[in-house]
Amino acid sequence: MPSIRCSSLIPSMLIVAGIIGGGVTDRIAVAQPAVAAGEGVFTIADGGASLEAPATWKRVQPKSGMIETEFAIPSEGKAADGGPLPPGRMTVMGAGGSVEANIERWYGQFSQPDGGSTKDKSSTKTLKVAGRDVTLVDIVGTYKDSPGGPFAGGQAIDRPEYRMLAAIVEGPDGNYFLKFYGPAATVEKHADGFRKMIEGMVPAK
Repeated sequence: MPSIRCSSLIPSMLIVAGIIGGGVTDRIAVAQPAVAAGEGVFTIADGGASLEAPATWKRVQPKSGMIETEFAIPSEGKAADGGPLPPGRMTVMGAGGSVEANIERWYGQFSQPDGGSTKDKSSTKTLKVAGRDVTLVDIVGTYKDSPGGPFAGGQAIDRPEYRMLAAIVEGPDGNYFLKFYGPAATVEKHADGFRKMIEGMVPAK
C-alpha cells in the first residue's frame, strides 16, 4: 500500500483514501474551506515551494477532493454554437508515478480530428526551477474532459479545439502536477502567464 501524505496547508483534514489507476497514485483531501477571489499565491510540495498565479485568474473551490488548489481563467469570444466559451481551468495536485507515464496518460485524454497521433502534435520541455526538475507539456486536440478528475468516474465530455499546458514538478516525496486547460484561444492568451508562474516558483521553506 503506498504511503499517503497530507498537506500542511489543510488543517484538521484527514486523507481518506489512496487511488491507484494507470500507474498513478493520487492523494485525496477532503473538502477545503471556501477561498476568496484574488488569492493568487499558493504552495506545493507540503509548503516547500511557492508560486503566484496571474492576477486575472480567480481562485475557486476545487471541484474534486483530489485537487488541492484550483483557478478559473477567463475566456473571451464565442463557442461554435454562439454561446460563451467556457472558462479555462488550472488545477494543482500531488501524485506518484513516473513523469513519462503521466504524460502518456495525458496524451490519451486527447484525440485528433484527423485521427493522427496526439503525441506527434505535442511538445515537452525540461528545466530547473527553484532547485527542482520541471517538465512542461503542451497538448492540443479534442479533450476528453472529466470535470471531477481522472478517477472520479462519470461521463467524459468531448471538447474540440482544446489545449493543455501542464507542468510536472518533481520532488523527493513525489511529484506535483499543475494543469491549465481550456479553449485553445483562452490557453494561448494566458500561456505566457502560466509559464511565468512556473518559472517564478521559489522555495517557501
